[in-house]
Amino acid sequence: MGPDVERHTSPPAEVAARILIVDDEPPVLQAVRGVIEQMGHQAREANDGAQAIAALESEVFDLVVTDLRMPNQDGFAVVRRARELPAHTPAVVLTASASIADCVEAMQAGAFNFLVKPLNRDELRKVVSSALSAARLQAISAEESPPGAGQPQAALIGESPLLRHCLDIVDNVAPTDATVLLLGESGTGKEVVARLIHDFSSRAAGPFVAVDCAALPEALAESELFGQARGGSSEGQPGRFVEADGGTLLLDDVTALPFAVQGKLLRVLQDRAVKPMGDARIRQVNTRVLAATNQDPEALVREGKFRADLFFRLNVVPITLPALRERTEDVPRLAEHFLAQACRRTGKNVKFSEAALVTLQLYDWPGNVRELENMVERLVILSASDTIAVADLPDQVRTPSARLAAVATAATGMPGDHIDLAGTLSRIEATLIARAMKAANGNKTRAAEALGLNRTTLIDKLKRVGTDPPA
Repeated sequence: MGPDVERHTSPPAEVAARILIVDDEPPVLQAVRGVIEQMGHQAREANDGAQAIAALESEVFDLVVTDLRMPNQDGFAVVRRARELPAHTPAVVLTASASIADCVEAMQAGAFNFLVKPLNRDELRKVVSSALSAARLQAISAEESPPGAGQPQAALIGESPLLRHCLDIVDNVAPTDATVLLLGESGTGKEVVARLIHDFSSRAAGPFVAVDCAALPEALAESELFGQARGGSSEGQPGRFVEADGGTLLLDDVTALPFAVQGKLLRVLQDRAVKPMGDARIRQVNTRVLAATNQDPEALVREGKFRADLFFRLNVVPITLPALRERTEDVPRLAEHFLAQACRRTGKNVKFSEAALVTLQLYDWPGNVRELENMVERLVILSASDTIAVADLPDQVRTPSARLAAVATAATGMPGDHIDLAGTLSRIEATLIARAMKAANGNKTRAAEALGLNRTTLIDKLKRVGTDPPA
């Protein structure tokens, strides 16, 4: 976005906000300031992270818009400080060449959202308005906004190898125009990844259009996707491919498309052109297609329910989002992230007990990240003390998980998958010990007391698992 700011005719916001803009590039500061002032808000500038933190500690702002890479404290430090201060100032992050992992880290630090440079003025207006609206709702009402509002990247929080592998693929494929097929169970973050791919592509300034194919009535699916010519009582419609021209189209639940429409979709993908219903003309479209499904498309191909040629056309770059039970090492970090969000929305100050966090890791999470988020929100709302203990968790979380039930099944001699009982128990023990040591700041005596062990036994176990931190 250049320093010259186009005229915007939208009326100013109802309530003028004070917004801190942080960037070490004067043209960016000038451009962002122009948009913010056109929206009717007041803007103050800071040239680096240190200046921004000083301003936050001396004044109250309604929003921070900050670059990530700057001298004298980076944007991560600005975001963290903004969220730590009593005002809990929301922050929007600007990024030029940062990786997707950097943006996810910014969200973990508490950023409301991020924008990729060069900035799109309309996107900046939308994100600023959304951030201010969410902050005002939190300030005037005890009723929290829906879980996950303003935190779309939360599903990607974590450091597990499976998740890191997915983000590495996204980093590589986003700048290209390759078709991507996103696979994974419901609630694993497929649409989140699709939006990241769009935001880090050369099409970021273009539209991002998401279509839930499972929600399309069979009779309307073709016109909804490819358009319909005007005629008779029909006013016509361009179709989603045309709406996404120059940008990205996400076909969510693509395997739910009627078989006849699948053939037409294949033709559009091959020719990069659409022919609206009732129209003899063909229109070329420059639309990148991403597809997603929670089904097994190869199994559907074998069953004759999904076209093999369409599957091969969509499956250029497959990305499989891991289920939460496959990355249980990320559960504590995710749970504490959602806990912090819920506490900010409700004004409470609640924490998880170490035993509760370990218990969360043992649950299977059939609803994945979405289920965890909703459960944490509910726990915070219903909490009667400052600590969420094991007894506060829902019954299905406290009872043995499907994996532990499988252990019992295997022990009875019934057929089933092989269960590494010794390995599973060792990992649970190591997790409990590590958390106890962390809670005790490395003090073995206090950690042993918390675990119900004597100090000598704990030292032996620490040596065995190779995690003997200094006292």
